[in-house]
Amino acid sequence: MYKSGFVTVIGRPNMGKSTLLNRIIGEKISIISDKAQTTRNRIQMIYTGENMQIVFLDTPGIQMPKNNLGEAMLKISESALRDVDIILFMVDQSEETGKLDAYIMESLEKVDTPVILVINKIDTQEESHVQKLVEKYRRMKRFKEIIPLSALEGQNIDRLLQAVEKLLPKGPQYYPEDMITDRPERFIISEIIREKALINLSEEIPHGIMVEMERIEKREGRNLVDVEAVLYVEKKSHKGIVIGKDGAMLRLISAQAREDIQKLLGNKVFLRIWVKVAENWRKKERQIKSFGYK
Repeated sequence: MYKSGFVTVIGRPNMGKSTLLNRIIGEKISIISDKAQTTRNRIQMIYTGENMQIVFLDTPGIQMPKNNLGEAMLKISESALRDVDIILFMVDQSEETGKLDAYIMESLEKVDTPVILVINKIDTQEESHVQKLVEKYRRMKRFKEIIPLSALEGQNIDRLLQAVEKLLPKGPQYYPEDMITDRPERFIISEIIREKALINLSEEIPHGIMVEMERIEKREGRNLVDVEAVLYVEKKSHKGIVIGKDGAMLRLISAQAREDIQKLLGNKVFLRIWVKVAENWRKKERQIKSFGYK
């Protein structure tokens, strides 16, 4: 019997949701950094096994919004609880249940969808501590399964997939078996560039960064793709920081992005990035929508 369904992954920011899905899919689709708001859109990632197909929804980490962008991201995350077959709720190795985790648990009580609790980052803990966490969550009697794992090391990923397969309904193969995301190349490339900016820039700036693709075009008769993008910042003062002294920071971001884009496209890439200012765009609803957030 073939099974298929939609599985949403929710949790606080920086729990390792994107790392987990990239590990399962085997390709880097969702970007990763230690900054909050790394994932801003809902991204569908597709895993096809011998007898099942899982369409995972990677969502922004749930947090209390501070601006219009935050409101849009929270709506994206909360909407992902509806119309799915299974919810993966990811927590880390912390013993304390914080306010955001409590808020998420309250939200889960409002839906009938089965929930699998995923305890991530167990590679950093002793086995006795992991078992203590499992028992703590088991006593809550809210979860169909509790899976401790390490997304970074790949530990217990098979066990998670088996737990998901058990709960999946009978269904068709929605996507071709070689398809791993519903997002176009343009989106993935823009996210790669944004990831490199997140990694290399100071804490204040990344939250206000947005990348918009201008052009992706293969040169005729050559193994070379021209990629052009605009990297937006919210303040004029941030533009100089992103460019860096004598262009050093922008060259670093471009070099790191080019490497990943070349792996994605399977071609050499000539990458050009312009830095422009969109003043306080996260507070402007029209600007947020123009950048693809709803």
